[in-house]
Amino acid sequence: MRTVTRRALEAIGRFNDAHPWDHNAHYHRWILRQLPARFGRALDVGSGSGDLARLLAGRAGAVDAVDADAAIVARARELTAPGAAVTFCVADAMTGLPPGPYDVITCVATLHHLPFGGALRLLRGHLAPGGTLVVVGLAQAQTPGDHLLGAVAIPLNAALGWIRNKGRTAPRPPSMTAPTRPAAMGFRAVVGEARAVLPGARLRRRLFWRYTLVWRAD
Repeated sequence: MRTVTRRALEAIGRFNDAHPWDHNAHYHRWILRQLPARFGRALDVGSGSGDLARLLAGRAGAVDAVDADAAIVARARELTAPGAAVTFCVADAMTGLPPGPYDVITCVATLHHLPFGGALRLLRGHLAPGGTLVVVGLAQAQTPGDHLLGAVAIPLNAALGWIRNKGRTAPRPPSMTAPTRPAAMGFRAVVGEARAVLPGARLRRRLFWRYTLVWRAD
């Protein structure tokens, strides 16, 4: 099963070289639906080229966007209109987050690069009472259900890649996110550790090899 999954992912990689689209950006609108129409301060951890941070700025009084990659942060600043309510900074997520509290914290495809439980405790400590934490993360496929969901995602990934690019073959643009590494934790372990740190957190497996987590502070 793992060999089949690996070969399928390699095939997806070749397809996406010709038809690039962003699995993380696919969830940005879903993230916005988890949030209030207006809020004060927001923090985006692992902000990459800043797409989500700029969307948050449409609702927030101010957004702090943090990424460890200086080149990506520089690119995010270039892509952001002057006067936008977003501040991009280069910082390590575990040691350099701006001081809270924040009404909203988002974290997309970043937690698997960090010590999972420690990172969740850190984000919890930066969240204001009544605030919302939204995570889109990566988990290692381990169970038959994980592999089945991955298999379902394969043709949908190809179809959406084709639709988003209107059927045109296009060269892959320069990378807009930091190099990634595979997730080491399975979804069951993610759920167990997350709920130990964030009681009542809502977690779901998602398409495109992702899971989501939503938690609201008391």
